[in-house]
Amino acid sequence: MSKSLFIETLGCAMNTRDSEHMIAQLQEKEGYEITQEVREADLILINTCSVREKPVQKLFSELGVFNKKKKPSAKIGVCGCTASHLGDEIIKRAPYVSFVLGARNVSKITEVLHKDKAVEIDINYDESQFAFDDFRSSPYKAYINISIGCDKKCTFCIVPKTRGEEISIPNNLILQEAQRAVNKGAKEVFLLGQNVNNYGRRFSGNEEKINFTELLRRLSKIEGLERIRFTSPHPFHMDDEFIEEFAKNPKICKSMHMPLQSGSTEILKAMKRGYTKEWFIDRVNKLRKECPEVSISTDIIVAFPGESDEDFADTIDVMKQVRFDQIFSFKYSPRPETEAQYLPEIDPEIASDRLSYLQALHTEILDEIQATSLGKEYRVYFEELIRDGYVSGRSDNNLVIKVKGSEELLGEFRDVKITAIGRTILTGEILA
Repeated sequence: MSKSLFIETLGCAMNTRDSEHMIAQLQEKEGYEITQEVREADLILINTCSVREKPVQKLFSELGVFNKKKKPSAKIGVCGCTASHLGDEIIKRAPYVSFVLGARNVSKITEVLHKDKAVEIDINYDESQFAFDDFRSSPYKAYINISIGCDKKCTFCIVPKTRGEEISIPNNLILQEAQRAVNKGAKEVFLLGQNVNNYGRRFSGNEEKINFTELLRRLSKIEGLERIRFTSPHPFHMDDEFIEEFAKNPKICKSMHMPLQSGSTEILKAMKRGYTKEWFIDRVNKLRKECPEVSISTDIIVAFPGESDEDFADTIDVMKQVRFDQIFSFKYSPRPETEAQYLPEIDPEIASDRLSYLQALHTEILDEIQATSLGKEYRVYFEELIRDGYVSGRSDNNLVIKVKGSEELLGEFRDVKITAIGRTILTGEILA
């Protein structure tokens, strides 16, 4: 009989891909099949995030719930970034946990499974050339890691301490993985890395050294691959060559995630982001000049230690100038093993007020942006059945659009005219 695996993934797209890698190894090497029911599972995995404090708190809450629900023989494993930085403390706090597997040690999943109380959290472990078995959550698009780790020294970020030094995956392995996905029906690939446009800085072996722009060119030559997305590029590495390739290459989707973090040059310096407010706006202007239809999303942290009213006003100024299509915004959350953790925090009430103001401003901007979509036509790639007889997909510039339809639309492109607007999803009708 096959064994059952339940897996919960917290955090970013890289965590999603790490979960897919673990599922693949457990299916191929150990005979596990996925279940959506915790009580049925022989193995329960939580793949964790530690970028902010809340996901860490959620981990121990979830562990308690799973321990109560699981059958007596079931094992619980904690994986991912929180596993990397807490290590055996997880087992001390939750002794029913069977093993801990760090974010840089995903390939060891079938080893730790058979070692009670194993803790594998080596952030220097090199998985850049490990041949994972193949599993994808969606047959229509493929997440592909192009690098592991991060070399940036952002003072607020724990990721370098949980994922180690940045190493690029050889381009031939990336191209092979993309080709396999296309052969199985995927028409879109989503490239993943902490700083994708820093690709090629370091390889673990004597690999051909190409940059991210050249990698995009090579991927776009794959027949049958129609769309290329990626996250996240770093504003510091957005040179003209990269922006121009993005604009002119028809296979690259015209949606760019540009993590701002703060609009204040002084705060950016304190964060060690490596660019200024002026540089960020210059790159946005270059991007929009070369590619007017681009949609731009961002990350913003409010109330970073030392942020004055003037600093926050600079962030609001960038918001008004750029008019982001989407923002992911948070109050500063001190993380262990970061430089900023020892800095005095801003009054929580001020932090909350700033976040509320920022989010309200973005809601106004978003409503204005979305209103311009009414009556427009978009090429949509359909990926998901949703409720009430609708199918949803995304436009080239990352708008989520739904139409009435059935599973025959999945994996297909259609031209759609927008008939109704909403903040997170647009409604349309397929053009004959």
